[in-house]
Amino acid sequence: MRISTTVFLTDETITPVRLARELEQRGFAGLYLPEHTHIPVARDTPNPAGGELPREYGRTLDPFVALGQAAAVTERLALGTGITLVAQHDPIVLAKQIATLDHLSGGRFTLGVGFGWNKEEAADHGVKWSTRRPLGAERLALMRALWAEEPTAYKGEFGSVRASYAYPKPAGGAPRTLIGGAAGPELFAFIAEHGDGWLPIGGRGLTETMPVLREAWEAAGRDPRALEVVPYAVRPTPGKLAHYAELGIEEVVVQLPPGDESTVLRALDDCAQHV
Repeated sequence: MRISTTVFLTDETITPVRLARELEQRGFAGLYLPEHTHIPVARDTPNPAGGELPREYGRTLDPFVALGQAAAVTERLALGTGITLVAQHDPIVLAKQIATLDHLSGGRFTLGVGFGWNKEEAADHGVKWSTRRPLGAERLALMRALWAEEPTAYKGEFGSVRASYAYPKPAGGAPRTLIGGAAGPELFAFIAEHGDGWLPIGGRGLTETMPVLREAWEAAGRDPRALEVVPYAVRPTPGKLAHYAELGIEEVVVQLPPGDESTVLRALDDCAQHV
């Protein structure tokens, strides 16, 4: 089982360069970074985890800039977003960022996609909350048109692009795309249509939910062997990891604390026993 990591990197934490080097030296498989462009001070949307929203949410580094630094100082470390709020991006610009990162890193990038929880953040990007899922689906489709080998046009309800020269291309075609979100028929249908697998936050209840996802996946005509489920932001224990292995899971993303260098390196040492 591959053990990857995620952490809220901010202007107050360990740097991407230092963390990436330490992860690769210790044998970790990858680094996934979250995204928030900003957190409006006045907001009605509650913290999904309850209580006050942690300080790091409003201080996150841009994941693509940070992952670019990580890519430059490593050779094997996989790089990913957990998650990219695709509805909040210009898809033509995002397609270029992703293709450039994947090209320069030699195909090490995984696109984690999500729809967000913060209505006020989305609204500042001009996103109508009720349309964020179909908007996200269209933006994925538009980006894949730009990543295609031949100039390919795309026209949708929310946007379009002419057949265009768009280089570089991602190193291996469209990057692996994992969809985040809570288990349910709507999400599983979206994954089966638009993704390569699921990023379930916390990784709870997979014994019950994975068969349901597999059913939706196969009903959509997808290869049963191709489905990837990657538990995300997990607090690892030997028993939990053994359970994931029994379910056929091949990668787990463990949560690191958003601390300074010494705090994060201590957490890495604690997690290293599972690598």
